[in-house]
Amino acid sequence: MSHPTFPATGPGDPTLAATMRKIIWRIVPILFVCYILNFLDRINVGFAQLQMKEHLGFADTVYGLGAGLFFIGYFFFEVPSNILLEKIGARKTILRIMALWGLTSAATMFVQTPTHFYIVRFLLGLFEAGFFPGIILYLTFWVPMAYRARVTALFMSALVVTGMIAGPVSGLILQHLDGFAGLRGWQWMFVIEGLPSCLLGVLVYLYLDDKPQDARWLSAQEKQVLVQALEAERSVAARAQGDAPSLRSAFAQPLVYLFAFVYFAILAGGYIIAFWLPMTIRELGVSNFLHIGLYSAIPYTVAGVAMIALGKSSDHFNERHLHVAVPACLGALALVLLPQTTHSLGWSLALLGVATAGLYASLSPFWTVATLSLSRAEAAAGIAMIASLGNLAGFVSPFIIGHVRAATGSMANGLYLMAAIVVLGGVALMLGTRKTRRAASAAPRYAQ
Repeated sequence: MSHPTFPATGPGDPTLAATMRKIIWRIVPILFVCYILNFLDRINVGFAQLQMKEHLGFADTVYGLGAGLFFIGYFFFEVPSNILLEKIGARKTILRIMALWGLTSAATMFVQTPTHFYIVRFLLGLFEAGFFPGIILYLTFWVPMAYRARVTALFMSALVVTGMIAGPVSGLILQHLDGFAGLRGWQWMFVIEGLPSCLLGVLVYLYLDDKPQDARWLSAQEKQVLVQALEAERSVAARAQGDAPSLRSAFAQPLVYLFAFVYFAILAGGYIIAFWLPMTIRELGVSNFLHIGLYSAIPYTVAGVAMIALGKSSDHFNERHLHVAVPACLGALALVLLPQTTHSLGWSLALLGVATAGLYASLSPFWTVATLSLSRAEAAAGIAMIASLGNLAGFVSPFIIGHVRAATGSMANGLYLMAAIVVLGGVALMLGTRKTRRAASAAPRYAQ
């Protein structure tokens, strides 16, 4: 449970700062676009339900279960995928993941029964498993800890950018392609938003490098400075936490389970936004699909600004834990207040903006805390375990909300329960890491 203090290899070294700028511009944009397509293919079912449920006769319970089954498939293959990435490299792993998830997402157009829906959602999660924790692991190969919160925030801001563009694009498809060539709008949506992932996977394979030593676009000096900084952090972590085999060490690490619960708690609130935002806006009196999409972009726009600002603040103050707990709890408070504003579209959008900003912005400092707490030996399996266990919230949250809606006609009780889980996660993080926060603040600061 001890938290390593990392020595700086050339703190303030302008070469490292310049190298990090090159790395950010090289790898973050393409990973950013990959994550947009990744999250889009995960949450576009929330927009599809606006037509799909009526067309196929699905009840809220069917939709909630189908949306959640994605995360059961995700759970089973998350850890093996991340271990495989460390062995064969990120390029091959990302190509495999993106090609399979793109084809499966597009195949959702053929769904006709609840069983079809359940199967395709399970397979989508199974094939997508490993992408997000794989990228988080990949960033640890390239980004020293002093830069990691902001780089992670840049990458993860794709979540909110997806929310900003998914609504208008999906609404446009639903509104204007419904009936074209004999297909419903929701069917066109899955095809148009799914297949580009296959092409981008090929581009990733051709464009990225697995590790800094392979990067021809870095000079020998830049490689040396970067590798020294990363190796200094890893050597201290190995001395402090040991260098046991990855899987066994990760399963024995108590912090993995603490972080998995915290991640579960944050996502329990976040997936309410992801899967139920379009329906919530529709029930506020907006019937036009394009207008629903445009309104749904507003909360994600607020969250995008918050995510970048919080990542910079976390690196600037060299503080991670409060940057997770405080915004997450503010997001939970907004969820609690949301049922009181069903009479007002404006107030509801304002609270949805606060909820989305708080919950999503807390994720980048969270992953900085988590990766800082795991040794090199634990990282591949540990990150994947946190992601797979935490993402079970994606099954629990829509399943509960779907049942609550079906039973009461309102999401209120479900919102209260999910908000309470978010607060428990914030409290667990602060209490469970009391002995490590001071050591974490001693991590080196490089030239910013």
